[in-house]
Amino acid sequence: MVKVFSFTESRDSIVDYSPWYLGPDRRPWVLEDGRMQGEGVVAKLAQVEDREQARALIGQEIAVIRADLPELGAGEFYWSTLTGLRVLNREGIVLGTVSAFLETGANDVMVIDDGKGGELLIPWSAEASAGVDLPAGQIVVDWQADW
Repeated sequence: MVKVFSFTESRDSIVDYSPWYLGPDRRPWVLEDGRMQGEGVVAKLAQVEDREQARALIGQEIAVIRADLPELGAGEFYWSTLTGLRVLNREGIVLGTVSAFLETGANDVMVIDDGKGGELLIPWSAEASAGVDLPAGQIVVDWQADW
């Protein structure tokens, strides 16, 4: 068994997917069993037979095939779809690029790389999602450049 930190909305939903693609080479790993254990998730991967094999997986990100993910409704996005998009305010000033998202409980927060070694944290909201233009590769937000 391996311990897993899951970014899925419901933490144990990660065990609904198999195979998992791990490591920089995205090699497929077959999930045999998985469940909640305390606050975390534990999983049994078919190719992992001993502690040393499990230890070699520490720090690896789990990827799944996008087509296996649930369909989203209008105005809903997977974070991975938004990461890398350019962020502009309503005045057309480029604030930076989405580098990550944070889940805070009250609402999600976009982490914006300003391209100058700094970050902006902008709450994700209905207004922000209304400004997503995937073909243009950008998000327009109601946010001042000097906030």
